[in-house]
Amino acid sequence: MSTIETLSDVNNTFLSRRELTCDFPGSSGKLKSMEAVDMVTKEFKLDGKVVIPMRLKTHVGMSKVTGTFYVYEDEGLAKKHINPTIFSRLEKTKAKIAEAEKAAADAAAAEAPAEEEKAEAPAEEEKAEAPAEEEKTE
Repeated sequence: MSTIETLSDVNNTFLSRRELTCDFPGSSGKLKSMEAVDMVTKEFKLDGKVVIPMRLKTHVGMSKVTGTFYVYEDEGLAKKHINPTIFSRLEKTKAKIAEAEKAAADAAAAEAPAEEEKAEAPAEEEKAEAPAEEEKTE
C-alpha cells in the first residue's frame, strides 16, 4: 500500500485548489480515506495544507483504488467550496481515530501498573520461600 501512481495533477486557479487523481495499486479493500490522505500528504509534501478526499473508487476485477483529492491552502475556502456533509464525515472519522488512540493509551497505562505488581509479587514470594529452605538445610 505504499506506492502511489499519479494519474493527474492539476492546479485549478479558478477555484484556488490543486486537484490530484492517484492510483493505489494493491490496496483494494484495505485503504481507508484518512490513510489515503496521509499517504498523499507524505508523497507530495503537503504539510500544512488541507487535503480533502473527494472520492475513493475501487475497480471491479482489479486490486487498485483510484482516489481524487482536493488540496487547499485555506480551510475557510475549502469549507466554502465543498459540501458540508463531506466535512462532517471527516470530523466523525477524526473523532473515532482520536477516541481509539485514547482508548489504546488508557489500556497501555492500565497494563503497566498490573505488570509492575506482577513483577513485585514473585520477588515477595521468593523472600517468603527463602527462610523455609534455610530451615530444611539445618
